Amino acid sequence: MDGGGIADAGLTDSYFSTSFIGVNGFGSPAEAKYPMMQRMTNSSSSPSLLNESAKQYAGHDPLTSPNSSLFNDFAALSLSQRRKTPNPTASEFIPKGGSTSRLSNVSQSSMSAFSQALFSHPSMGSPATAGLAPGMSLSAGSSPLHSPKITPHTSPAPRRRSHTPNPANYMVPTSASTSVANAVSQPPSSGQVIQKETVGGTTYFYTDTTPAPLTGMVFPNYHIYPPTAPHVAYMQPKANAPSFFMADELRQELINRHLITMAQIDQADIPAVPTEVDSYHSLFPLEPLPPLNRIQKTSNFGYITSCYKAVNSKDDLPYCLRRIHGFRLVNTKCMVLVDMWKKIQHSNIVTLREVFTTKAFGEHSLVFAYDFHAGGETMMSRHFNDPSADAYFTKRKWGQHDGPLPRQHAGLLPESLIWAYIVQLSSALRTIHTAGLACRVMDPSKILVTGKTRLRVNCVGIFDVLTFDNSQNNPLALMAQFQQADLMSLGKVVLALACNCVSGIQRENLQKAMELVTINYSSDLKNLILYLLTDQNRLRSVNDIMPMIGARFYTQLDAAQMRNDVIEEDLAKEVQNGRLFRLLAKLGTINERPEFQKDPTWSETGDRYLLKLFRDHLFHQVTEAGTPWIDLSHIISCLNKLDAGVPEKISLISRDEKSVLVVTYSDLKRCFENTFQELIAAANGQL
Repeated sequence: MDGGGIADAGLTDSYFSTSFIGVNGFGSPAEAKYPMMQRMTNSSSSPSLLNESAKQYAGHDPLTSPNSSLFNDFAALSLSQRRKTPNPTASEFIPKGGSTSRLSNVSQSSMSAFSQALFSHPSMGSPATAGLAPGMSLSAGSSPLHSPKITPHTSPAPRRRSHTPNPANYMVPTSASTSVANAVSQPPSSGQVIQKETVGGTTYFYTDTTPAPLTGMVFPNYHIYPPTAPHVAYMQPKANAPSFFMADELRQELINRHLITMAQIDQADIPAVPTEVDSYHSLFPLEPLPPLNRIQKTSNFGYITSCYKAVNSKDDLPYCLRRIHGFRLVNTKCMVLVDMWKKIQHSNIVTLREVFTTKAFGEHSLVFAYDFHAGGETMMSRHFNDPSADAYFTKRKWGQHDGPLPRQHAGLLPESLIWAYIVQLSSALRTIHTAGLACRVMDPSKILVTGKTRLRVNCVGIFDVLTFDNSQNNPLALMAQFQQADLMSLGKVVLALACNCVSGIQRENLQKAMELVTINYSSDLKNLILYLLTDQNRLRSVNDIMPMIGARFYTQLDAAQMRNDVIEEDLAKEVQNGRLFRLLAKLGTINERPEFQKDPTWSETGDRYLLKLFRDHLFHQVTEAGTPWIDLSHIISCLNKLDAGVPEKISLISRDEKSVLVVTYSDLKRCFENTFQELIAAANGQL
């Protein structure tokens, strides 16, 4: 399927920003003055699918050619200088000595074979590997690419030259054994052109080392939608998966996260929620608010708590605020532990960002600010929300039998899911214990589940503040004891997952729970639970359970990487779709504009008329019977050819069918660029 135009310095339709100024300077008035910097889009130019700047310079005449216009073209440049004109006599303009010897050492034959690339990239070599023409020297300055200290930011060279590899470059054999000293005296090799640029009074001579492609290599001259990668296609995706867009399941999940992130409340309906707390605003309750007359406290922290989503006015990012009701912080020594928690960054831990006190709720409150993960739910609500799951452990009257024995995949969780949770939770504990801290919240109600199997330990650091003992000289003195309790709590979580109910971790049900584990799961899982729940005579470490996990760790790593491949494949589709959207957004600013510069017929005349007919060709096709002809592939193909400006011809028919205009996509692209730059100039007050 066709995709969009090959991106390069001249194909700036591929870039679009909120101000309609492309990242490559699209819309700049200077760019229209130098059409010689735009590359012709013919098949011999070997365009790159990877980067706009990775292109061939063979389109420019060599410096030694009598037809070369390179001197005149660059001599005519009058780019606006944003800083003082460089001084060619300054020491920084003199090529540094010693670079030749360093490069010579690289090319010594004594180099180890393992340190040399299998395919040498030309741009990674020395610029001196191609010789200079007689009478030329580098005394006027090195290439702008190799003189980062002196390159004027107005020079076109950084935009035209890049280290981004061209796919053709890796297929061109190069010699790594040619000495630098001999290379300078040799004539320019095939495919290498000496370039000259004069910017700000300084003349730069540099050699274009981009090799010519091998014979028979042909790349498309506009973007193409590639088929699904084979390693992803063989993962057996859904048969009705869209070919141009991301999977519906992933799209719906992302949309739900966006909705939750942008959710707000009606302040008139919930007046108990303040409009602003410290530097946070737009508070949204994530849990049912506790009643005002509530007396009992939570079983986790010993205080009434509530949770909100809020936006920080300092960085405009959403955060999760955990409020501790009625808590007055009397000593700030505990902030030493808070600072230690702030430094922990882990994929399975909700990061603590800030702790502060406030009276915005009408009483003294302590607030913990965490990263906000939209769409997350607790492990308790995900797996332990079914009352019937406790039937096996429910006490019965004398003479009655126990409930039916649950089985794996028929009331119990699959063992692979439990091991996936164990790997993530043990990884989080390992990071916390290594930092000298203790989790202390290893509980199903404080473990967040996002997506299908992603876990994050939440509410870290709260116990360290609430239970801080001012009489302790060392706040970390009891951490070893708390770490042992973390391992015990991890064992209870794993046992609850294996029984698929929290009743299994009660002391009176432990024997029955372990029998259930023995019957339905492997001995490794049973031994891990027993190790974590059994008191040992020595201090245990989370590293001790690594041998019990064994090769299952590689299974989880493989699953994560396969998931990454699938998401990257979906992302690749949206890359092309985003480029096409920017193209359509520009086209929409031109078509049917009621008035421009007090001319009501502006959009119906000149180049704009061609773009209007192209819009009809794009969207308003009809069949022979006069019914609308809707073909997404036609729209994508035409837009991509316009983006690249290919020489293909199309027929544009007027609405009254009295005129037929035969134009090429390159003509339409020129009209499109000139018209849009005219709008940009007017928007910037330059007309």
